[in-house]
Amino acid sequence: MQEPPVHPPSANTGLRSGEPAAGVLYLVGTPIGNIDDLSPRALRVLAGVDRIACEDTRHSGLLLQRLGIGSRRLISFHAHNQHGRIPQLLGLLLAGEAVALISDAGLPGISDPGEELVAAARQAGHTVLCIPGPSALTTALVSSGLPTGRFCFEGFLAPKRAARRQQLVALAAEARTIVLYESPHRLLALLEDLLEVLGDRPLQVARELTKRHEQQVGPTVAAALEHFRHTPPLGECTVVLGGAPAAAPPAWDEPSLKEQLAALVASGLSKLEAARQLAQSSGHAKRDLYALLHQQD
Repeated sequence: MQEPPVHPPSANTGLRSGEPAAGVLYLVGTPIGNIDDLSPRALRVLAGVDRIACEDTRHSGLLLQRLGIGSRRLISFHAHNQHGRIPQLLGLLLAGEAVALISDAGLPGISDPGEELVAAARQAGHTVLCIPGPSALTTALVSSGLPTGRFCFEGFLAPKRAARRQQLVALAAEARTIVLYESPHRLLALLEDLLEVLGDRPLQVARELTKRHEQQVGPTVAAALEHFRHTPPLGECTVVLGGAPAAAPPAWDEPSLKEQLAALVASGLSKLEAARQLAQSSGHAKRDLYALLHQQD
């Protein structure tokens, strides 16, 4: 059967009309290094909103200046003033203003107070839209070479060693790839704790992502630790760590297993129940143990 012709999409495909819209909170992803990563839609929304909430007005002011956007609409929003700012920003949305939220770099709401603003805005009935953009989390993960099908994000671990080690102990059995954020002055301490608590696992430390001197350091915890002991890290780091290795399969001791199965059957269990019970205690597959019982017949 002949395939139908494929027509190129029109220039307006996927565009939201009337954006930015009144009374909407926009979460706008900003570049994590390379300014060319800012999308045309993000630029249009930042240029058109009534107010831009940001972590650092000086830092964001420089970004807007490079983009040719005035910075007079900036309003600071960070961990130290969020409880006072959230009601103020909700009031602006209620008054019909279009408000954008940006972080210093990447997607707002990840490891920053934007999470609480989004929750409050939704609870108050306001529309919240995300303008997708770069994220250190996903950028480091997909370029690490470690498994990406299942992963967990832990953000910044505790700055103090005892609390940080406690968190690592809780993550020891986590089989998924683990993504962490860390500041350069605490990276060595984190790598030392990873090596001592979790062992020498596969790892990549990503720094200066999307910039000219982007770097991925690994391929193991020990190798990265050795590198950064001689070359002090600069810039925020994203650490991608391999999950806990799969447990070694239990040893198959056929004479011992036969003896245990016989004892269970002698105690009054059916062969199927004996195989099920030994499977739970030994870690072997029930079907293999059941087959072993039939070899004794």
